[in-house]
Amino acid sequence: MANSTQKIGWVGMGRMGFSMAERLVKAGYDLSVWNRTRSKAEPLAAKGAKVVDKLADLAGMDVVFSIVSTGKDLKEVYFGKDGLITGRNGKLPKIFVDCSTIAVEDSKDIREELKKLGADFVAAPISGNAKVIKAGKLSAVLSGADAAVKTVTPMMEAIAPRGVAYVGEGELARICKIAHNVMLGVVIENLIEITLLANKMGVPRQAFLAFMNNSVMGSMFTAYKAPALVNLDWTTTFTPELLRKDMDLGLELGRDWDVPMPVTAAAREVLQAHFGAAILQKNPNEYLQKDFAAMMETMALMSGMKLESENKNVPTGLE
Repeated sequence: MANSTQKIGWVGMGRMGFSMAERLVKAGYDLSVWNRTRSKAEPLAAKGAKVVDKLADLAGMDVVFSIVSTGKDLKEVYFGKDGLITGRNGKLPKIFVDCSTIAVEDSKDIREELKKLGADFVAAPISGNAKVIKAGKLSAVLSGADAAVKTVTPMMEAIAPRGVAYVGEGELARICKIAHNVMLGVVIENLIEITLLANKMGVPRQAFLAFMNNSVMGSMFTAYKAPALVNLDWTTTFTPELLRKDMDLGLELGRDWDVPMPVTAAAREVLQAHFGAAILQKNPNEYLQKDFAAMMETMALMSGMKLESENKNVPTGLE
């Protein structure tokens, strides 16, 4: 059970944040949560969390977690006009833990500002989606001061029981997560390419992906994406816009550090084509809020194919 004397704050009740915070509550932590849209946090109150009205209400916590979309969002949460630190009234959490995927420079800037105030900053990005969290198969990578990381590791293990890796000081965890999401973009595109090739030549998508997932090339990712690719279910786990942002972060690091990334660059251009092809949809903006695996429809169009759901019950590998 959790140390009941530790007061934990949580910022962000999106697709990932709610399920992650829920695991802390179930582990017995005293959790207070804030979300811009309060109604998204209310269901967690029924499970034992406290919902606060203002970010500054979290200033008295021992540790505050966050998961948002961009570095700009995180800076606003901490230092903005109505931010946690701006309205803290003399109080300040000892440790800030951020699970977002943001640029290395943004993370470094935030760390330096928090250090001036006497607080530690732990970068703790995660690997998985809401279904992975509920299945207890989330993993995480951490970087920051050793003592702070040791303090929050039990909390991260409650959130990410599959594994919590400590990679060192500073922003090293950010680099790992950006690299992870670059691979995500390349793998989904290649998986779609070969699935379309097999499908166009007569192999049912369900049969092909069953073979792939049972092979040495299968993974947790290819397994839990299989139902989407078979049944054209684009229920959102991660948007094309967020994937594009992360691939751009990776390409920027490659340029800065003189590491050629031609495969990533090619995949990024195909992803961009998906944004252009969205204009063919009835509601392009709404379509681009669907899952990034919907890129399969764009790549099918480029292949001269019209896809239909195979309506098969496909295992996710998360059962």
